[in-house]
Amino acid sequence: MKSCAQTISDYAFRAIGYGERLLPRSDFTVCEQFTLIGSGMIWNIYFGVIALCTGFFFAVALAVGKSSDRWIYRRPSELFIFLFRGSPLFIQFFFAYFFFLSLKKNYAFFDPLTAAWLGAVIVLFLNTAAYSAEIFYGALRSIPKGDTEAADAYGLTGWSRFRRIIFPTMMRLAWPAYTNEAIFLFHATALVFFSAFPARGQKGDALYYASYFADKTFNPFVPYPILAFYFILLTLVVIGIFGVVNRRLNRHLPQAARPKLRVRPNLIR
Repeated sequence: MKSCAQTISDYAFRAIGYGERLLPRSDFTVCEQFTLIGSGMIWNIYFGVIALCTGFFFAVALAVGKSSDRWIYRRPSELFIFLFRGSPLFIQFFFAYFFFLSLKKNYAFFDPLTAAWLGAVIVLFLNTAAYSAEIFYGALRSIPKGDTEAADAYGLTGWSRFRRIIFPTMMRLAWPAYTNEAIFLFHATALVFFSAFPARGQKGDALYYASYFADKTFNPFVPYPILAFYFILLTLVVIGIFGVVNRRLNRHLPQAARPKLRVRPNLIR
């Protein structure tokens, strides 16, 4: 039987194609389960980080578009936000996969879209952009009128007004709610396993390996708690990072007036 150190060496990066190719077949140890499920978390982190970073900028654009007085910007933003907030994420995965599959049949160039590393990330990006846009839009509507009047008094207009006054205030107001959206996004990466997007070469995410061990051992009470443990750790990391940003955004306020992050995870989307 392998030592735990050897198991970690063999399987720590298996999810991204490095290390032992064959999965354990029998005599599963807790170390093997911790290592392989942790290896799969690399993909969950990848899905979440890419979707969150790209979706942030699109969400800001959508929020600004929705608050615009011009219908040519407002209507498309409202429609996009309504569609992606009004339909379940799993259904979005389903329709996106078959849409990408039809593109692939006609044009080989679109082949990467049917893989989880790109296709699933696009769905998560669009979904989190819609939810984040609604958060940012609410923050835009809540900006104190005195802030904008002060900007007008200083002669700030256009991009300078948005960059110096509107955007920082919007972020400060929206950040606690956006933190909860970021946490949910990382949790939602577990849905990639259930979507039609395939895991290439048995290099799946954390839930892929947890399900593998549960099926082989007929005991879900070891791999799934390990999976939950990893997601709890990931949640604590996200809270810590976003907490640092929150303190940075509110550094100009007195200590007693600084809003604290309150984590309210969504039970269902």
